[in-house]
Amino acid sequence: MINVTKLYCGLDTTGDPLRYGHTRGPAHGMPHPTESQPHEVPASARERRPVVVWTMSRRCNLHCVHCYSDSADQPYQGELTVPEAKAMLADLAQFRIPALLLSGGEPLYHPHFFELAEAARSLDLRLTLSTNGTLIDEGAAQRIRETGFSYVGISFDGLGKVNDQFRGQRGAFEKALGGLRHLKAVGQKVGLRFTLTRRNFEALPEIFAFVEQEGIDRVCFYHLVYSGRGSRIAADDLTHAETRQALDRIFHWTASAHRSGRRVDVLTVDNHVDGIYLYLTLLRERASFARRTWECLEWNGGGANSSGVGIANIDACGDVHPDQFWQTHAVGNIRVRPFSEIWTDPRDPLLDGLRNRLPLLTGRCGECRWQEVCGGSFRVRALQASGDPWAPDPACYLTDEEIA
Repeated sequence: MINVTKLYCGLDTTGDPLRYGHTRGPAHGMPHPTESQPHEVPASARERRPVVVWTMSRRCNLHCVHCYSDSADQPYQGELTVPEAKAMLADLAQFRIPALLLSGGEPLYHPHFFELAEAARSLDLRLTLSTNGTLIDEGAAQRIRETGFSYVGISFDGLGKVNDQFRGQRGAFEKALGGLRHLKAVGQKVGLRFTLTRRNFEALPEIFAFVEQEGIDRVCFYHLVYSGRGSRIAADDLTHAETRQALDRIFHWTASAHRSGRRVDVLTVDNHVDGIYLYLTLLRERASFARRTWECLEWNGGGANSSGVGIANIDACGDVHPDQFWQTHAVGNIRVRPFSEIWTDPRDPLLDGLRNRLPLLTGRCGECRWQEVCGGSFRVRALQASGDPWAPDPACYLTDEEIA
């Protein structure tokens, strides 16, 4: 994740200890009431325990065109039982992971969602939720708030019919909007998750206005990853010029919102090149501020400290992956060994490569002068595009002159 609020505007946010190695300062005001549990500051980005994304179940009531888990509204065999899931949660708590993201499929479709979420909170695990929002009525919103989720992210990939086309169901937008408003009504921190594609990036100004109108606390702009059904719409990915245009709009809207006193945390996700592009933008616009941003990026290390280091995925059947998009490779299974043992075992070649990736990078990524800060960006996208996890990330939109 690239925290635009922090790096472009200099305002502290809740995740800064994990991303940039320092505690939250007073510049951004008091934390949201649902974020009272502070993150610890790791000794270095390489020594972070991973944020774990748990794909609770692949089953989903929608059929999104870019779903990385290729989920559908059908039963899937072999998913973790409740006792197995609770044993996994206990191990994650003992391992002191900084956060657990409940995902899917649609996690609220899981028949034991609240039982397992409450079990996680009883172990003092910091919980976040990724949902399509369509199943959140007033009662579910209240129970989410009472369970103790620090943040709930709802996927919107456009407004109205555009979002419905992404979701594969008419009326999905209105249902998700209802879910968002129910959560806001009970005081839950809520975010919007938006995947940038050629189908929707021209509508960014409408999304900005929607975020402000609904009082949304956080917005994450995702780059397309060619995994699951996302591989079928790879042709819908933005061109490099379109990506730069989208990032410019995001940067400048973020600054405008904060100048106007509107509090919203803005992040981009799944492309560490964004950090370099943001830094180069600052050099042109506010060179005196760029140094502080560079120090944050340098500490973070980009992709080199992300997949396989600071992020992990446990799928619905207990297989452990370097991240939620890397479903083609399992490091182990929590039914055989606890996650804590799997994650600290150096014998898996891919996991070892991801943790020592810089000498393995080839092509533009291997030659890039920003390598130590970008970290080769997103390796699974390189794999999906070329069959080689160490090949250049095709979503790098920096010019040859900028990386030379």
